[in-house]
Parts: sequence; structure tokens; C-alpha cells
Amino acid sequence: MNVKVFGVVGAGQMGNGIAQVAAASGLDVIMNDIKDVFVENGMRTIAASLERSVAKGRMTAEEKGEILGRIKTSTDLNDMARADYVVEAATEREDLKFAIFRDLDQRCPAHTILATNTSSIPIGRIAAQTGRPANVIGMHFMNPVPVMKLVEIIRGLATSDDTFDLTWSLTERFGKTPAEANDFPGFIANRILMPMINEAVFCLYHGVGEAEAIDTVMKLGMNHPMGPLALADLIGLDTCLAIMQTLYDGFNDSKYRPCPLLRKYVEAGWLGRKSGRGFYRYDQK
Repeated sequence: MNVKVFGVVGAGQMGNGIAQVAAASGLDVIMNDIKDVFVENGMRTIAASLERSVAKGRMTAEEKGEILGRIKTSTDLNDMARADYVVEAATEREDLKFAIFRDLDQRCPAHTILATNTSSIPIGRIAAQTGRPANVIGMHFMNPVPVMKLVEIIRGLATSDDTFDLTWSLTERFGKTPAEANDFPGFIANRILMPMINEAVFCLYHGVGEAEAIDTVMKLGMNHPMGPLALADLIGLDTCLAIMQTLYDGFNDSKYRPCPLLRKYVEAGWLGRKSGRGFYRYDQK
């Protein structure tokens, strides 16, 4: 199938990044969210990202304008009826994703591929919400999307070879490197990453070290570009907790138990960078 129109449901941190790379590859993009303010914020983020590329000489101002011109905004999910391929990039909540996929299944033509950017929820459970499980697949981008090269591609039990092959080729068209993962909670990336972050939170919880010391050890001792607690703040502590809970529920194994301190921070609204406070403070200069 030739993809001409690419839909993105969710204009937040991940969604606007996916919309940007799709538009940069030459596709016409529909970026949808539930309120005008969300899609407007998403477009501002894309414009700022592209302007940084112009300032660094990676593209011209004309190319920036062409990319922005290929993105149409939407607050009506019926607009996805024009899309050949749709990626859902909503908050990491199972009930919300299930509802979106049921709605998309009703609104999109039979040929449309429905992909999810979920970080951890099994693809088969999402596909079961639709009448087209062969056309449902996981397409897990990394954050920040315009910079990170990896995309995890996850087959559900019923995902067709055509759906997989198309998703693989789209990933390469976007300038990304695809990696296939089997359909287990957390897939590959977050099954490895999130328990490490969770253990770093346990170190803080047990008083093994302060946040700065924990991150310094991992950066200088393990050569990580960012410490696990700073990375958790970037990802969003609510997202980290949701992924750990999915792992814990999916495997019924105590090694995936979310740290109580992580839960406590989320309940207090300390979600990381996006809220101004997480393991570090971002609301002060």
C-alpha cells in the first residue's frame, strides 16, 4: 500500500515529534488532539524544533516552511478517515488507548493501518479492541522523536506480514532504525530501561545516595549520557509508573514492583520536567 496521508492521534511530546518526522519525509500529516490548545502547542513545538535545525544549517527556511505546510491540525477524530496510516500517541493509559482504537476502527477505511506508540501495553490487547487485528501494530518511537534513531516495531499475535513490512519501510523512510520486538509487556526497551530507573528510585528511597550522586555514578561510572533519575524526569514519572505497573501486572513478578517513592511523587503531582518538579526542580532558574 502507498501511504499518502499519515495520521497522528495526540499532539503532545511524542505525537508532535512523530508528526514532524513524518512530514519531513514528505508525507501529508493530520495531527489530532482533543483541544485546539493542544494541537497549537504541538505546532509551536514542531516550529521551534525546525527553527533550531535552520539555525544550525541543517535545513533552509524554505524547507522548514514546506514541512510545516504538510501538517494539518485537527480536533475531530473523523478527520482520520482520510489517513492511510495512523499512529496513536496518547497518554500511557490502557483505557484511553482502548477507546481511541475502538473509535479509529469505526472511522477509518478498512485499508488503514492502526499503530500504537505505547511504551509497554501488549499489542494483542489493543488489537482486540478493533475488527482489524491484522492491521494493528506497535510502532514505539523514542523520546525526543526527531533526534532518537530507534523505533521498536512490535507484532501482535494477528498482525499481518503486510502491516509489518509497511511499518518497517515507513520507519526507514523517516530516517529511523527499526528493531523488531515480540509482544511482551514493556517489549525490549522498557523491559530493560524501566527496572533500572525503578532501582535508581529505590536507591534514593532507601537513602543509598542523593539524586545527584546516583545520576553521577551512572553517567561517569557506566558512561550513560543521562542519569536514570534525570531521564525519568524527562520521560515523565507518571509514564514511568504506568510502565512499571504494566510490567508488574503482566508478569506477576515482584522484581517489577514500582518503588513506593515513585508512586508517592506521581500522587503529589511531581511528574518531572513537564510539571516543574520531579527528582529535580525545573520551576526555578
